[in-house]
Amino acid sequence: MGTKLFLKAERSYTPKSAVVRRPYKPGPHGPNSRARLSDFAKELQEKQKIQVTFGLNNKQMQKTFSGTGAEAMVALHMRLDTNVFLLGLARSMRVARQLVSHGHIVVNGRKVTISSSRVKVKDIIAIRPESRESKLFEGLAERLKAHKPSVWLRLDADKLQGSVSALPKPEDLQFPFDVALVGQYYSR
Repeated sequence: MGTKLFLKAERSYTPKSAVVRRPYKPGPHGPNSRARLSDFAKELQEKQKIQVTFGLNNKQMQKTFSGTGAEAMVALHMRLDTNVFLLGLARSMRVARQLVSHGHIVVNGRKVTISSSRVKVKDIIAIRPESRESKLFEGLAERLKAHKPSVWLRLDADKLQGSVSALPKPEDLQFPFDVALVGQYYSR
């Protein structure tokens, strides 16, 4: 899709990332390809970037983008799996979704296994105490000390937990999406 979506946990942060190594389309004609994308193709590509990143199907995308694009992105950033990733408890969105669905994450002390569940302001997101000794979380405390979460999140690296301190503002969102193109796609 031409941009880093951080789908591969470790590899996305290294020079071995496919987007860094070969910043062109795959295949023998990729480096020399000069094909121009139509407006519809650009809109579809942006929609697919969001869909793949957040793990949504078409119906969920359509429901999410029924309002404005800014409202949709704020709603997507209030999902549990997104907050687990942005807090630094997981290395990628896919890993965050898997940690939630396997029961390694608790919200306000209660185990939650639905990755699309919404978090509210003042919710505390933590790693389940029984899961902290798992190999999945080796070296997490050191990694969290160097991690800077989004401005609407608070992180306590020593306790391996974070909290939602405010609703995110559209200008604070950090994913590389052109939401206006997605809005145009759904307005057709």
